[in-house]
Amino acid sequence: MQVTTYGLDLAKRVMQLHWINMETGEIHRKQLKRRALLEFFANRQPGIVAMGACGSAHYWARELRKLGHEVRLIAAQFVRPFVKTNKNDAADAAAIWESVQRPDMRFVAVKSEEQQSVLSLHRIREQLIKIRTMQVNQIRGLLYEFGADLPQGRQRGLKEIPEALAELGGFGIAQDPRHDPSTGATSRRTGSGHCRSARA
Repeated sequence: MQVTTYGLDLAKRVMQLHWINMETGEIHRKQLKRRALLEFFANRQPGIVAMGACGSAHYWARELRKLGHEVRLIAAQFVRPFVKTNKNDAADAAAIWESVQRPDMRFVAVKSEEQQSVLSLHRIREQLIKIRTMQVNQIRGLLYEFGADLPQGRQRGLKEIPEALAELGGFGIAQDPRHDPSTGATSRRTGSGHCRSARA
C-alpha cells in the first residue's frame, strides 16, 4: 500500500492542500477552512503531511500526529526554490509537496507544548530587556542634551541619574518662580492671575 504525501500551506483561516493519487496520477488541490482541517485528515488513511515551518505549524503538527499521520516541517528557504509560478497558496502547497520528495531535504523538529512555552518566555524576556535598554539609552540621550554625561552601563547610568538631575536643577524647575522647593509642587495661579490682569 502506497502512502499518500500531502503538501499543506498553512494560513489563519483557509488552508491550501495539494496531493497526488499515486494509483491514478490525478492531482488534487483543495481548500480547507481552519475548523475543517482536522476533520478532513481524520477521515484519511495515515500519510505524510508536509508543512512550512511557519506560525502555528507546531500546533497543527501535534494535532495531525494524534490522528496517526507523519508530519514533516520544512523551513521556508528550502521551499522557495520549488515555487514554479507566481506566489499564491496553491503554488506554495505544490512547492511544499515537491520539496518533501527530495531525499536530502532537512526537516524541522516538531516542538512540544512545553518547549514552545519555554521559548515564549525567553522571547518575552528578551523583548523586555530590549525595551529596558532603549529606555535607559533614551534617558542618557535626553540628559546629554542638557550637558549631563552619564557613564556607560545600565546600573552605573541609572545610579547617577538623581545626581545629574540635581546638578541640572531638575531641568530648570527650581528656577521657576511658581515652584515651591519645600513641596516640589508648581503653582498655576501666577499664570492665571497674569491673564486676568492682562484682560483687565
